Amino acid sequence: MAKVRVVVGMSGGVDSSVAALLLKEQGYEVMGLFMKNWEDDDTDEYCTSRQDLIDAVAVADCIGIEIDAINFSAEYKERVFNEFLREYQAGRTPNPDVLCNAEIKFKAFLDHAVGLGADWIATGHYAQARETDGARQLLQAEDGTKDQSYFLYRLNQAQLSRTLFPLGRLYKRDVRAIARREGLPNHDKKDSTGICFIGERPFREFLNRYLPENPGEIRTDEGRVVGRHHGLMFYTIGQRQGLGIGGRREGDGAAWYVAAKEPQRNRLTVVQGHDHPALYTDRLSATGLSWVSGAAPHCQWVYGAKTRYRQKDAPCTIASVDGARCEIEFAEPQWAVTPGQSVVIYESRVCLGGGIIESATRSEKSIAALAEGGGEQPCP
Repeated sequence: MAKVRVVVGMSGGVDSSVAALLLKEQGYEVMGLFMKNWEDDDTDEYCTSRQDLIDAVAVADCIGIEIDAINFSAEYKERVFNEFLREYQAGRTPNPDVLCNAEIKFKAFLDHAVGLGADWIATGHYAQARETDGARQLLQAEDGTKDQSYFLYRLNQAQLSRTLFPLGRLYKRDVRAIARREGLPNHDKKDSTGICFIGERPFREFLNRYLPENPGEIRTDEGRVVGRHHGLMFYTIGQRQGLGIGGRREGDGAAWYVAAKEPQRNRLTVVQGHDHPALYTDRLSATGLSWVSGAAPHCQWVYGAKTRYRQKDAPCTIASVDGARCEIEFAEPQWAVTPGQSVVIYESRVCLGGGIIESATRSEKSIAALAEGGGEQPCP
């Protein structure tokens, strides 16, 4: 009887390496596939793709599986990077990892793997999938500190029905221990950080290659000009570092934070203090909705939501859903909700889906509480 074939996306990191090892130990016919997604400047000091491929090949040789490499750079630039630039140019802060997963790792990669005869694909993501009532559900990983379901919320039933997540029930420390015990050559390799095509280079330096600077005023919420920004694309809601106004102390001398961006006027609004009321909102509008089951959740039910990776699930209700747009209201004000980022909805540990944050506001309830002098309570 022919073995079930799994093609594993191998990045050269320890997570995808252990995923491939575990699947082989479970009796699958495993093949590794290394994806090259960026090549604009892959000869400079910030790119690691060459070393990553060397590491992936070394691991494949160690565990005794075949490995191949595929170049998805053209697809990545068209489907992910161009959208990344459009969002930044519009003054929003996108999350390219979400789009990369939906368009490259679970679309272009999946299609290529099926062409290689794969029954399943697998990745080193910390997430889980299960079959329930004839449908596939996406669940948070056991290791809550590494859970990556936030980046996977745009996966659909067709994609999930062909995907395995071998690390879903493991903790990161266990993955490292397995790699070390089995003698994988990359067992102590550091985890990659940041956006894949930017690497460790300065963010402003990278964006300036593609988008021109557009300086403008930095104002307080009271309208006082306190500095100049280099372009709204370089800043995000809640940002503290890199504002260039640290030496200008007012009031109690608290640090400055970005509270709002006004693309029409090319203005950046800042406030003093991490817990300034202007940094908190309890209602948001999201567009570009994507639901794992294919159907929107019920309105007015109590769910949990994340508006940024690693955030704790915050109690909320879906106030309304209208086609590709929804309104979400939180039980407590949330800090630095950022247009362009994703809001992801959960029911217990099941990831239901989400959308792209378009705007964040205060509900009438929150405004009334402020008027009564109730102030803001920092969110956990």
